[in-house]
Amino acid sequence: MSNGQSKRRAKVKQRKNTVKKVQIIPLGGIGEIGKNMYVIRFEDEIIVIDAGLSFPSDEMLGIDVVIPDITYLEENKDKVRAILLTHGHEDHIGALPYVLQRINVPVYGTKLTLGLVEVKLKEHRMLQNCKLITIRPEDKLEIGSFKMEFFRVNHSIPDSIGIAVKTPVGTIVHTGDFKFDQTPVSGETTDYYRLARLGERGVLVALSDSTNAERSGYTLSESEVGSVIMDIFHSARQRIILATFASNIHRIQQVIDAASYYRRKVAIVGRSMINAVSIAQELGYLHVDEGTIMDIDEVNKLPPHKVVILTTGSQGEPMAALTRISMAEHRKVEIIPGDTVIISATPIPGNEKLVSRTIDNLFARGANVIYERDTGIHVSGHASQEELKLMLNLLKPKYLIPIHGEYRHLIRHAQLAAKVGIKEKNVFIAENGQILEFTARSGRVVGTVTSGQVLVDGLGVGDVGSIVLRDRKLLSQDGIIMVALAVNKNNGTIMAGPEIYSRGFIYVRESEIFLDQARAHINATLKKLTNGKKTDWSVVKNQLRDSLSRFIWEKIQRRPIILPVVMEI
Repeated sequence: MSNGQSKRRAKVKQRKNTVKKVQIIPLGGIGEIGKNMYVIRFEDEIIVIDAGLSFPSDEMLGIDVVIPDITYLEENKDKVRAILLTHGHEDHIGALPYVLQRINVPVYGTKLTLGLVEVKLKEHRMLQNCKLITIRPEDKLEIGSFKMEFFRVNHSIPDSIGIAVKTPVGTIVHTGDFKFDQTPVSGETTDYYRLARLGERGVLVALSDSTNAERSGYTLSESEVGSVIMDIFHSARQRIILATFASNIHRIQQVIDAASYYRRKVAIVGRSMINAVSIAQELGYLHVDEGTIMDIDEVNKLPPHKVVILTTGSQGEPMAALTRISMAEHRKVEIIPGDTVIISATPIPGNEKLVSRTIDNLFARGANVIYERDTGIHVSGHASQEELKLMLNLLKPKYLIPIHGEYRHLIRHAQLAAKVGIKEKNVFIAENGQILEFTARSGRVVGTVTSGQVLVDGLGVGDVGSIVLRDRKLLSQDGIIMVALAVNKNNGTIMAGPEIYSRGFIYVRESEIFLDQARAHINATLKKLTNGKKTDWSVVKNQLRDSLSRFIWEKIQRRPIILPVVMEI
């Protein structure tokens, strides 16, 4: 090999080693609708977009919320520069109090978004120690190697934005949750001009909302709901009770406008609804005529046709106000036959049974319930297929990562991308924890980081795992049996017992015969295991548990949790 060839090869190798790379790592929000969190890393600098939670599934007994596993961020906390928020929904900001306890970095968001964040941080007594920085949709921001610009999008909460992150490798655009609403309640449409400019300058990677990728056509405008609300108010002859998401300020505004038009007073119930209305009013996102809102304690002093009650509980949550009203368990509101109840939302997947139960209870108490999607009382805040195509045509990204959707939504979004000319190999159906690495000319998956879900139960964060959940499931199905006995510490003879106690298994007074049989089985097992000798009682307890479990299964085919307790005296 000539000296010239060696030098050329060395230069090629050097160029390969100096190719700039940017990494995108989803820690939540892929293959699920909830706990959104996306990491962008260039060399030794990291920014995070969103920090959301999700709500527990049916098998997560006793769990309050689910947050992303941020082990990767904790391991690299010295590299994390900031957290940027797209909007104020729980699946985008709900994990912040838990994240900021471990990684205290500046948080950037729009005015309403940070207003909602402040409430959460106050509840956790963290506000004074956190740095919140307000941004506007037209702002630009530079953090280390990252240059950000923001653009307004329409969604079901005001002050929603998308984020364009300019890196030394190329521009990454996170669309946020969006739809293209031509007649938004606020009058502020999506920033088409800025999206088109981003597309002209060149977008390397787009992370785009996939929630409604299965729905054809366009998502209806939020203002369409306003006309339906007005019609319902016109025909209602008694009280109106309306439940919606507390964060849907545009929906709340339309309810208040209708109430003012028909000269009804509005009472608010539900802690999250009271907080949202208060913050939105304070920050100027909700406009209410003086005297329109009244205290819930004053409702009964007005005739029914002069009252509107705005409440939480559109998802049938067990402790929400509407659920308790439907079960006649609310302290201040009860259904009067002839009330019109409007559920202005569609059930989140998994909540269908809870919502159905609430609707049935409301009907049983004499309410006229309006809840079907076909009635036009609710529209989605997410883009349908034609809007997803439009976003891709405006941005013209080289690579696409569909986000914010279950697996089928991501696949449908990928199919839409193919229709607008994005190459199949340039669409990444990712998984949480995957490291997607991009250069100016390539994109690939290069590895994984620790990811998953952390369960929050009360003040405990992450201390409930699969074993505890399994035990809770067993407890809920077959209950628990405790076997207690006292033994001589010196020679191992049984001094007292065994006594059997149970909870959630059988009712003792009605099962004396079975318990006598179980006690006899325990005595026989203990005699066989100890044979009157000093023994290792930790081993005996395990063997006793297994033997009693087999006995109970053979007799009545149940598997309660069995807890032997041995006291040495």
